[in-house]
Amino acid sequence: MNKERIWLSSPHMGGNEQKYVQEAFDTNWVAPLGPNVNGFEQDLENYLNTKVHVAALSAGTGAIHLALIQLGVQQNDTVLCQSFTFAATANPITYLGAKPIFIDSEEETWNIDPVLLEKAIKYEIKLGEKPKAILVVHLYGMPAKMDEIKVISTKYSIPIIEDAAEALGSTYKNQKCGILGDFGILSFNGNKIITTSGGGALVCNTKEAKDKTIYLSTQARDQAPHYQHTEIGFNYRMSNIVAGIGRGQMEVIDLRVKQRRANFEFYKNAFRTLDNLKILEEPTEFYSNRWLTTILTDSFQTREKLRLALDKENIEARPLWKPMHLQPVFSECKAYTNGVSEELFDKGLCLPSGSNLTQSDLKRVVNVIKSCI
Repeated sequence: MNKERIWLSSPHMGGNEQKYVQEAFDTNWVAPLGPNVNGFEQDLENYLNTKVHVAALSAGTGAIHLALIQLGVQQNDTVLCQSFTFAATANPITYLGAKPIFIDSEEETWNIDPVLLEKAIKYEIKLGEKPKAILVVHLYGMPAKMDEIKVISTKYSIPIIEDAAEALGSTYKNQKCGILGDFGILSFNGNKIITTSGGGALVCNTKEAKDKTIYLSTQARDQAPHYQHTEIGFNYRMSNIVAGIGRGQMEVIDLRVKQRRANFEFYKNAFRTLDNLKILEEPTEFYSNRWLTTILTDSFQTREKLRLALDKENIEARPLWKPMHLQPVFSECKAYTNGVSEELFDKGLCLPSGSNLTQSDLKRVVNVIKSCI
């Protein structure tokens, strides 16, 4: 095989990242604090265009963990969690000894089903176990139905953690994803729309919550001349070096969203005449960053045929997320299901979607798929 590899979603540097990283070396700010960390947080706050406060962390997973702590989640509590997501959404619930309750998806956005969510809340309250939080995900950059979810959150006084790890640059009714819940989660992993190689952030509604996040993420050191700790802390703060990469990436984020959306339009137009392929459209007032373009085939067999054909041509494609309620590690957890996420997993495929793909790359992908269908 001598064809160049086409990746699903590879990092895409903008050009100025090295300037900020070099400044960190030149000034000896090689630590989990410094001008780049502060600057990156400010860049994110400005981009989100609201009065939120952002704490830069080592991973989005850590951000979820610290959000759960600040919402008072403890051992044996329950947390309502979207089932159709990556494991990093659900894993932090278990770090605290709490139990996830998985909620299936609705068909229009593939995100948490508000009808099923309220049904689960009513039943859990009847059992005497009111859940402590709702973890909703904007899957593949597509916003969830936040108005309906927020009505339910308010009605039952259950706070929302908004996992926007895949949705930086997406908007819901002209509001940026990540600012729509009690806490918001961002990720800058290597495959995300912008990257710091590894990293994340917690979006907080108050400065007090941000200060608490920084305190907990730096081993919960008390104000004292010696090392003193009255709470358990964590080593979750972002490095000043990788924050420099983030500063350079923030300079090109609008371009990256534009490029990902252009990929989606290319695929959409190419597959317009293929009746046995569907592509997820945006509902009115929803704006997806199109982090990944996904297609829905007519069967598991077709999906696998396409995936294997693409792999043979050195093109990376992956099935959609396997729902958490089907994962062996969560086999004993309660789930409220309707079959939607299981069907999406069986029939869905993620296509190469990086902002650095060329027209030639996209045509290669399309040609392989058309030759199979």
